[in-house]
Amino acid sequence: MSSSLAARALRRPSSHPLAAAIALALMGVGAQAQQAAEAGDGLKLDAVVVTGSSSAKSKMRSSVAISTIESEGVAAVTAASSTDLLRGVPGIRAEASGGESNANVAVRGIPVSAGGARYIQFQEDGLPVLQFGDIAFATPDTWMRADAGFERLEVVRGGSAALLATGAPGGIINFISKTGVEEGGSLQLTKGLDFDQTRVDIGYGGRLAPKTRFFIGGFYRVGDGGRKGADGTENGGQIRGNVTFELAGKSYVRFSFKHLDDHSPTFMPTPVRYVNGGIQEIPGLDPRRTAFYNAAWPLDNTLTHTNGRATSNVRDGLAAKSDAFGAEVDLDAGGGFRLQNKFSWSKNSGRFIGIFPGDDVAAAPAGTTTATGPDAGTAYTGNKFTAVVFNTKVDNAGLMANDLKFSRDFTLGTGAKLSAVAGLYTSVQKLDLTWNFNQYSLSAQQDGARVLNVPGAVNGSPGFGGCCSNTQDSKYTTNAPYLVLNLESGALSADIGVRRDNQKASGAYYQSNAGLAYDLTKPNVIDYDFGRTSYSLGGNYALSKDLSLFARYSDGAAYNADRITFFNNPDLVNGKSPTIPTNKVKQAEMGVKIRGNGMSLFATLFHAKTDEVNVDVTTQPIVAKANSYRSKGLELEGSARVGVFNVLGGLTYTDAKQADGRAPKRQAKLVYQLTPTANIGDALTVGVGIVGTTKSQDDGPTGPLTITLPAYTVVNAFASYAITDRATLSLAANNLFNELAYTESNDGRGAARAYTGRTVKASLRYSF
Repeated sequence: MSSSLAARALRRPSSHPLAAAIALALMGVGAQAQQAAEAGDGLKLDAVVVTGSSSAKSKMRSSVAISTIESEGVAAVTAASSTDLLRGVPGIRAEASGGESNANVAVRGIPVSAGGARYIQFQEDGLPVLQFGDIAFATPDTWMRADAGFERLEVVRGGSAALLATGAPGGIINFISKTGVEEGGSLQLTKGLDFDQTRVDIGYGGRLAPKTRFFIGGFYRVGDGGRKGADGTENGGQIRGNVTFELAGKSYVRFSFKHLDDHSPTFMPTPVRYVNGGIQEIPGLDPRRTAFYNAAWPLDNTLTHTNGRATSNVRDGLAAKSDAFGAEVDLDAGGGFRLQNKFSWSKNSGRFIGIFPGDDVAAAPAGTTTATGPDAGTAYTGNKFTAVVFNTKVDNAGLMANDLKFSRDFTLGTGAKLSAVAGLYTSVQKLDLTWNFNQYSLSAQQDGARVLNVPGAVNGSPGFGGCCSNTQDSKYTTNAPYLVLNLESGALSADIGVRRDNQKASGAYYQSNAGLAYDLTKPNVIDYDFGRTSYSLGGNYALSKDLSLFARYSDGAAYNADRITFFNNPDLVNGKSPTIPTNKVKQAEMGVKIRGNGMSLFATLFHAKTDEVNVDVTTQPIVAKANSYRSKGLELEGSARVGVFNVLGGLTYTDAKQADGRAPKRQAKLVYQLTPTANIGDALTVGVGIVGTTKSQDDGPTGPLTITLPAYTVVNAFASYAITDRATLSLAANNLFNELAYTESNDGRGAARAYTGRTVKASLRYSF
């Protein structure tokens, strides 16, 4: 959410370089804090945005709902993840309770029905990180880290996202990098005070020559992610950079790179009990603190895609590696035409290891002994449960993407201007992965859990009856021409556009015989192609420089990868099916933007219709089914300044229903954010960040939508003190009151996931 953290930080950015970043990180709501262009417009409605737009326009003249998240570095040193920054953006539902990645993200009542971000595209500098947002165990945020190299985030909900990105009808989340426009850098050390984490962030940018600038930066950190059961599982970092060659006029050429090599724990649901449709914590298993990586795990022996065997360390958690290269040009092509091209190539790989409760907690039967560790062989008489290790190897989730567009402006009568944009987006998404689910008997202990030998149970045997040893080697090619016409005529800004997505999929997949072997003589072929047309039209009318009205209608779709291969009829993807399932979204929205007297407000009414095909591997039995949803509601985003106080806030009311008339799972009626801050004297900034939601329903053992996820309010607090003009000391507390905030439950067994409990960090930053 766009905002001004404080007038003090605005006047003296070198004195408070972390103020905005701390607010961002603290909340997820911290995502609202940023420097404002002027004191009376905390939402920066005059700021020019480029995401989800065919031509750069200010928010005040755009016919889309867009929030900007700016900071002095966007160094998310106190956030749990890059996705955690989104929790304060109105309309966005970010279930960032899984650790560094594996977050579920949705928008405007469009459902989180399988995990990941099916209807939203995560981008870096205008191109996608992955072509598909809901690949099982390989979500886009796996290969994204917010650090000192990010200049700002732009978040578009609905609107033109369906037109200007393939497979993103719900919105676009674009992380935009620093490019050395401002010379200088920073070095920051962050230390966990009540948990184990140490992190270093560094970045620097400036001029190499009069027409050449650069930026390079990154981070490294070690720790446990805020849960003692994950001791030592955080280890890794990232470095990224770019160089820009400025040409005549506004033309330029830019090259960029990124290297990520990181390990972090994946926080899965914790065993709980369900009582009368409610969630009850099991003594000794706090969902805010529990992680089972500290068990003395044996090496997990898994089936490879060639029927070999391989071992991996369960404590590796989520391993993410990415090497990426990008090139961007913006040129005067002559004859009034402008050529713009963005290219990116990435090799993404890693491993997802998560520890999932496979049954309910119960007393260990007679004869149970400890299997590993210094007390191996001794009798165990406490509680136990079956832990299913989700062990997915991602050999290649690399993406090549290119977006080429030509544009030209035409002057019309009476001062009006028509801009025509013709573009071609192409991409090739690789998807080579292998699933293995093995099960182990585990002591039900928050700290010091141990693998057990239970009579009649075999540790390391296939979990869930051998359902989920699968492998896929595939490629998805997209070609998408698009055309957009923009009209500027006095107070009116309008646009209309069409996009044709053509997708071809090829490859093969296998599903094993009870997790023991693949029949390599009988591949399930992936061989299909299809096309779909999306369109969007909208208009914005400025009643004055401080008041605008806008409206938009769009028709778009999100496309499937592995969600329609595993657990489906093979004929669905081998070329025999006359139709390929797509997830269709039609949206209408209208709103108002207004500012004055130290306040600004962005209000949007929305209505969305979604038809989708879904597979959920956490259900028993695993099913593939079609669903239909309707949602309508109101987004409010506002800011106000009174004296030394700034108040930033957001509220989203959503009335969503699926085909049976009930709300989709985990969809609350009301989600809200509030961030009051105060500037005290010349050096101190303090504030709190509040994120809350009303209750919602999720699935349970007795059926769909039978468990209530209680309402919660998470409060964060921060203080930033400028020791000198260059040195800043800050203190930040996430989940200050240790709120037990559940984000999901699971049918078939008693298990639920919650946000991590209170964590406190201190940071010292030096700017140079």
